[in-house]
Amino acid sequence: MQVSAEAGAAAASIGTIYGVLLNDRATVVRLESSFTQPPYKAPPQAPILYIKSRNTIAADGCMVAIPASADAVRIDGTVGAVIGSRARAVKAANALDHVSGFVIVSDVTLPHDLYYRPAIRQRCRDGFCPMSLASMPEGFDVAAADVLISIDEGIVHRRRLSDLVRSLPQLLEEMTAFMTLEAGDVVLLGLPDEAPLARVGDRVRIEVPGLGVLTHGVVVEEIPA
Repeated sequence: MQVSAEAGAAAASIGTIYGVLLNDRATVVRLESSFTQPPYKAPPQAPILYIKSRNTIAADGCMVAIPASADAVRIDGTVGAVIGSRARAVKAANALDHVSGFVIVSDVTLPHDLYYRPAIRQRCRDGFCPMSLASMPEGFDVAAADVLISIDEGIVHRRRLSDLVRSLPQLLEEMTAFMTLEAGDVVLLGLPDEAPLARVGDRVRIEVPGLGVLTHGVVVEEIPA
């Protein structure tokens, strides 16, 4: 697939993409009993972060290639906040002053149960982060946004970002307490609980009313000879 010059320029401006695990209340409730078991013995007290590497970035309308050995991929549809100015030791009260826009993201991953160690092989494959162009629509309230995931034109998952464990301002305060976020970095707000699966041939559509729509397909990965 050819990528438009506009989409290519937007991807080039993206810095580091940070994801956040266990930021959905339903997920935390579902896994609550396991948090007290060895080796962890207690629920996490801080955001659990991971990184989507640059090779994962893909444009709206792309085809996501998955290994022939994979039955399906998980579609962790979410919203990302694009950092517009350097953020270090910010407070929640003014954290959104550092956000220049929002993107719709399909955080594609091979199904796995890893929460406390990096799932690099599962999350960081080429093209595993389709992303819309950044925008800041007038009146859009990310704290009250809905995320609707459709596969082959049927809605299979709905979530409300009001159900996050940590809001975007709280995430930015906790993250920038120990690290600097640079302009162009993207902070994903968290994954949906029991996200839907997509298979080869499926067409994925993620809609965030008031923000826009992101679409992509799923195809079999072709390994160069």
